[in-house]
Amino acid sequence: MRLGRYALTLEPRPARSAIFTVLTAVVAILLALALSSFLFLSSDTRLIDAYRAVFSYAFFNPHGVLATAHRSIYLLFCTYAFLVPLRAGLWNIGLPGQVYAGGLAAFAVPFVLRGHDPQTLALPPGLLIVLMVAAAAAAGAVTGGFAGILRAKLQVNEILVTMMLNSILFWLVAYMIKEGGPFMSATGEGESFGLPSSLHAPLLLGVPVTAVLALCAAGLLDLLFAKTALGYRIRAFGENPAAARYGGIIPVALSLLVFLLGGAFAALAGYHYFAAVPGVYKIPGNYGYYGDLGFYGIIAALIARGSSLGAVPIVVLFAGLSVGARFAQGELRLPFGVDYALLGLLMMTFVASHVLYHFRVAWRRIPSEALQPVPTELPEG
Repeated sequence: MRLGRYALTLEPRPARSAIFTVLTAVVAILLALALSSFLFLSSDTRLIDAYRAVFSYAFFNPHGVLATAHRSIYLLFCTYAFLVPLRAGLWNIGLPGQVYAGGLAAFAVPFVLRGHDPQTLALPPGLLIVLMVAAAAAAGAVTGGFAGILRAKLQVNEILVTMMLNSILFWLVAYMIKEGGPFMSATGEGESFGLPSSLHAPLLLGVPVTAVLALCAAGLLDLLFAKTALGYRIRAFGENPAAARYGGIIPVALSLLVFLLGGAFAALAGYHYFAAVPGVYKIPGNYGYYGDLGFYGIIAALIARGSSLGAVPIVVLFAGLSVGARFAQGELRLPFGVDYALLGLLMMTFVASHVLYHFRVAWRRIPSEALQPVPTELPEG
């Protein structure tokens, strides 16, 4: 932007230290909390009371800590589902659809094997749980792989395909669990049948075993991209597809692979929330809420700048603020949607910090010889 003899420009940052990376994230968080103060002031609530309610419940209350942990696991899987294709330069926007596919496949296992009735278990409960996890991951991989193969073979935009799949899977879930659907509960309340206690995922200190999968995946993914030949090929294709093809990398195989992995991770998120979180153990009538929640994984992956380990604290913060703000909304009678507004502000400040992380604002004086006189007369004729 030019102002008189000066120009305001964005220039790429030549180098970024680790301290600068941390500082940009901290400033973004503080700015979001400062802006959210206006939400609390509008309801005649003292700021100290509002923030105490949010953070104390999310990170110190026993029930709130468990709720934060459950939501963090879900968001971590969604983050990986977007992050893996992103490293190849592809965008997986189909997280909700892949979450639904994972949930449906997980519940299809006990339905087909009559395992939803504790009196007719055809296989040992432990084996059924493993089959549920495997079926969920496979269903998500197929859903994601469909978008990947269309992108690689026919150059169909993966964003359009995954968004359409979101809608298709949403209504498929509705058909399966609503009135007359195969998975409908015995009470007919617009939700699926509940899993018997024998098919509940094992718990570690009140947290499902899916937490181990999510945390191990964080380390393994960073190791994959940093230390393996496959990770190098994925990163090379994402940074320069033409050069990657010239170097012998096969785009079809790579596009398919990253979407298979991404879909499997999102489906594990569906298994986690619908089949592993205590107190749920069913596909609820408001399943769309959990699908939409997966989009926060996209923001977490972008903020973490491609690092799965770096996404862990960001996801925990997102999960804690959403859980704590929802609690404070009821406890302090705050306006409806405070949790969404708080997360929205946090995402906006993080996106701004992401821009400032890659670019710096420069105020340059324009050389005199570069200044052209502005014509004051219309040309003749």
